[in-house]
Amino acid sequence: MRRLILTLLFVLAAMAPASAAKWTAQQSADLDRVSAYLNSIKTMRGGFTQIGPQGQVDQGKFYILKPGKIRFDYDPPNPTLVISDGLSIAVYNTRLNTANRYPLTGTPLNLLLSDHLDLKKSSVITGVQHSPGQLIVTGRASDRNATGNITIVFTNPTLELRQWTIVDAQGLPTTVSINNVQQGVPLPESAFKINRK
Repeated sequence: MRRLILTLLFVLAAMAPASAAKWTAQQSADLDRVSAYLNSIKTMRGGFTQIGPQGQVDQGKFYILKPGKIRFDYDPPNPTLVISDGLSIAVYNTRLNTANRYPLTGTPLNLLLSDHLDLKKSSVITGVQHSPGQLIVTGRASDRNATGNITIVFTNPTLELRQWTIVDAQGLPTTVSINNVQQGVPLPESAFKINRK
């Protein structure tokens, strides 16, 4: 349960704005394209498959409503539900009826859910490369107290987010792939409501 949250926060930390790196003209153009693509997303929904370090597989559905809102519903028997309502992030265990809450502004998730990313100016982005049909962006944790690496895979030449892999400080990988993605779909505000009790 916590691994998906850490994975998400690491992904978003890799997109945090910071001092500019030196890029080739092609890399600059690629990062501009990726930033524009991510900024163009207003709503998105689809499925996800998460493969953990020991090969454990979890699946579910995700929803994004910008600015600020995201939801991850895990398929049973995993009882995890993750919701950001634009102010807070709540991680629910629906089986135990418990929740942990974090302020959205205190996490890098706030950045992904904004409309103003500029990856070219991020010091945590470490590389951009092409492979057949793919554009791959690599990064590292932005927090001085955190270590690890991320690889984010987009389709190319038509950009679509497909997958990210986190390798944490212990060298353990977690891969999240998304599928059946739809953008520009209507999503109800009620799906992102956090129970404040």
